[in-house]
Amino acid sequence: MSSSVQTDNPVLTFEGKRYDLNTLPDELKELVRGMQVADAQLRMHEDTLKVLAVGRQSLATQLNERLKSVTPLPDQG
Repeated sequence: MSSSVQTDNPVLTFEGKRYDLNTLPDELKELVRGMQVADAQLRMHEDTLKVLAVGRQSLATQLNERLKSVTPLPDQG
């Protein structure tokens, strides 16, 4: 039976390479934090776009249903 040792050291994986986050200079830690914030903001805005798309589709469905009772203009030929 084998066991793996779990370390508490956070690891940054970037472009296929792994780094011990605790040993990085403070300047690089700040860049990593900035990237994390940017990633979180992107996810939040992607979710917002999904919600807006669903809402827009619902509005389009309602418009389509209600326009069924309205006579459209004749096609221009």
